[in-house]
Amino acid sequence: MTTLQDLARRCGLKPASALDPLVEPRASPLPFSAPIPAPDFVVIDVETACNRASSICQIGIVGFAGGREVFAYETLVDPEDAFSPFNIRLHGIGPDRVAGQPSFPRLYDTLREHLAGRVTVAHSNFDHGALTAACRLAGLPMIRSRWLDSVKVARHAWPDLPTHRLNALASHLELEHKHHDALSDARVAGWVVVRAMEKTGLDIAGYLAAPWRGTPRPRRPKPAAQGPLAGERVAIITSPHNTELPTEIAAAGARIMASVGQTTTMLVVAGTRPFSSGVRATASFLKAEAIAAEGGPISILTADELRDRIATAAST
Repeated sequence: MTTLQDLARRCGLKPASALDPLVEPRASPLPFSAPIPAPDFVVIDVETACNRASSICQIGIVGFAGGREVFAYETLVDPEDAFSPFNIRLHGIGPDRVAGQPSFPRLYDTLREHLAGRVTVAHSNFDHGALTAACRLAGLPMIRSRWLDSVKVARHAWPDLPTHRLNALASHLELEHKHHDALSDARVAGWVVVRAMEKTGLDIAGYLAAPWRGTPRPRRPKPAAQGPLAGERVAIITSPHNTELPTEIAAAGARIMASVGQTTTMLVVAGTRPFSSGVRATASFLKAEAIAAEGGPISILTADELRDRIATAAST
């Protein structure tokens, strides 16, 4: 036994081999022996407990360098706020899952380590707004990053897609995706940026520059002045490649809505019954079910059921 080993024994210290692991081993995108490179950009996604942006209950962060994932971080968060039934149904996180988890202020230093001074990607402004609200509520300074919206990146790279929602982009790019899981959403948003860079030839610096941002948002077809669906407000769950269904619905006089809201009268699903678990897990479907359960005037139809309704109305 060496002098150092004898001293360690007297102090009650254990050799490294006798210590319990701090975390469970998990798959790494890089070999364990490889140093983790500084990321070109990081991606963040958060889930919230209710309609208050500050009520963060899950955070996922993924770093990318050289067109590949180099690190991933995920944690549940005690939002110290009430959970709404709708949000629980959306992401499956409730009070029982966050019991004993750290609150946002306890995680602040870790988030700052991952985000501060870096290019930070999020799919829409929601996540940036949630971080800002949580920092303000906790009396903490906002973490300074250069923010990039992957929705705008996707619109620039794939302008012909009828929607640039994350689940639709995951399907279009054939990416594995668990929607409304913060880590999975962050990972997919990161790959959207990587694939967009490959397609357009722009790098992160190019996407942070201003000129490309003038890409127009794809226009939804205008409703016909008259038709069997005149006055209806219709949201659609369909493949990103299906541009015919929105045009068909608008030609019947309905207004195409970007998402389900309180004024939406129909949700049309481009599929057959029974609806798949993927369809039933979308925010649009869950919101439509919630509105219907509260007595709201919304119908959930398949595309063929809608076509039958149009044909019946046109024949009377």
